[in-house]
Amino acid sequence: MCGITACLRAEGSLEPILTGLKRLEYRGYDSAGLAVVNDNRIGLVKQAGEVDLLSKLVESKDIEGTVGIGHTRWSTHGPPTDLNAHPHTDERGSVAVVHNGIIDNYAALKSHLERRGHRFASDTDTEVIPHLIEEELDQGASNMEAFRAAISVLDGTYAVAAVFSDEHAIYATRHGSPLVFGEGDDEWFVASDVPAFVEYTNRVRYLHDGDYIYISADGFEITDADGDAVDRPLEEIDWDPETAGKSGYAHFMHKEIHEQPESLRRTIQGRVNSLTGTVALDEFPTDAFADVEQVHLVAMGTSHHAAMYAATLLAARGIPAYAFMAGEYSLARPPVTDRTLVVAVSQSGETADTLDAVRRARSAGARTLALTNVVASSLTRECDDTLLIRAGPEIGVAATKTFTSQVTALVLLCERIVADATGASSRESRDLLESLSRLPGDVQAVLDTSTAEAVARAYAGSDAYFFIGRGIAHSVALEGALKFKEISYEHAEGFAASELKHGPLALVTEQTPVFVVFSGRHDEMTLNNAKEVQARGAPVVAVTSRTDGEIAELADHVLSIPETHPDLAGVAANVQLQLVAYHAANLLGRPIDKPRNLAKCVTVE
Repeated sequence: MCGITACLRAEGSLEPILTGLKRLEYRGYDSAGLAVVNDNRIGLVKQAGEVDLLSKLVESKDIEGTVGIGHTRWSTHGPPTDLNAHPHTDERGSVAVVHNGIIDNYAALKSHLERRGHRFASDTDTEVIPHLIEEELDQGASNMEAFRAAISVLDGTYAVAAVFSDEHAIYATRHGSPLVFGEGDDEWFVASDVPAFVEYTNRVRYLHDGDYIYISADGFEITDADGDAVDRPLEEIDWDPETAGKSGYAHFMHKEIHEQPESLRRTIQGRVNSLTGTVALDEFPTDAFADVEQVHLVAMGTSHHAAMYAATLLAARGIPAYAFMAGEYSLARPPVTDRTLVVAVSQSGETADTLDAVRRARSAGARTLALTNVVASSLTRECDDTLLIRAGPEIGVAATKTFTSQVTALVLLCERIVADATGASSRESRDLLESLSRLPGDVQAVLDTSTAEAVARAYAGSDAYFFIGRGIAHSVALEGALKFKEISYEHAEGFAASELKHGPLALVTEQTPVFVVFSGRHDEMTLNNAKEVQARGAPVVAVTSRTDGEIAELADHVLSIPETHPDLAGVAANVQLQLVAYHAANLLGRPIDKPRNLAKCVTVE
């Protein structure tokens, strides 16, 4: 997994490549490198560490060129070292390559090439690509012929970009990993994601699996695997450079937490008919879900917690619904019919496990729907239908605004499914949708009044942190624990409140604060669980809208949320837990936007 960027422009490509690498560092930050073409040679700079270190190294080198490629790495094959950093070249330095994904057959290819006399400098699977290209060039192939021939023998998933020492051009292709083409005025870009070049152009074309793109000073051409020209529509992205930057915040995560009122407004906008009190999803025709008998939600990580939230809502309304970890879906082998709706939830739309689950579901006859943040991502192309969450760019590795927008979009989808299945609108639905219209304001109220920083300070240095809840609050507890552990590196676990007596209670001590999420449903039972942990000496932090009464009296600290519909309380509660995680990690001096061993877009299984 990584961030790829490439640029061709008359004014020189070095600055946009470094800018793109910095923008894409959330996708991988074990090492970084770039290669630029000038005077029939390739200038190569790469090293372990973050992009800032690479930028300093580049300043000490005399390299420049009008065309180049860059890469930020998240290690899969080999540790993060200078030699394993991308780009990789052939032995003559005639071609440089960057790659995202995993080449499944690289060991066999490497053995074959070594028998042919090739010597490898790294532990990576990627290095076979420039050597394969070199083989073809030695046999008289053109650059394009050599590039295509090398790609044709690869098994696995990949996005690849290459430059040749004897040509001012970019060659790129994708299969299972994202690539987007940016089209400016006499300047062109290829990258893993739009933020890499958004300050240079907002005009993009999304490449499809099997596409090849060739870019030179004369323009570009996109072809398919057979070499036939294909047209990918030009789209304009409404992100601006400031949106992709920190805007004065110390961390992207903190900025994105505070962007949630606006991202939620975008998610909701135009999707609720206030006159009828019904959901208005123009993406789907009337009665689009009338024949749905069961819903499977497949996702990983944070997206799986959003899927759990939705499954709870649907089941409570009489629609059989099940949330599966996408990576386990093929092992679970749940019964699927043509009346099964499989909802694939993925922030990036490129999550490898989720894409695999979708393919298996479609082959079994299920209808599929993508719920994602990225237009024209792989998931949107592979699913029958798409519902975009409209959260805008999210750079921090720890998902925040995409989770709340996923949950909100899933609430809308659930209401539409229920309405189509029952053929009627209920008072329950109208109350929910009225509360939904107030949700952005409720989240803003949390941001304006939260005491999360004080709570984080109060429990700094604890042995562990536990999070519990029931119903939708269970998924919020799991997400709260995930956020806490992934950016603070402290031990944090989430549980269903009912599970406490069946094992987790053995872990509770005076040094294990317990965050108890109250949603307005099952609160009395959850309160009993809070009493159980308090009886064992554990501090209790209540996340609740009930600021007086027994919950407030019991709790050592209260993180308050506004009064709202019980099915939406989890969204505001989650924002409080995001803030707790952020401040706890900040107190510890953790690299909040780039937690160790993690990357934003998981494009490998």
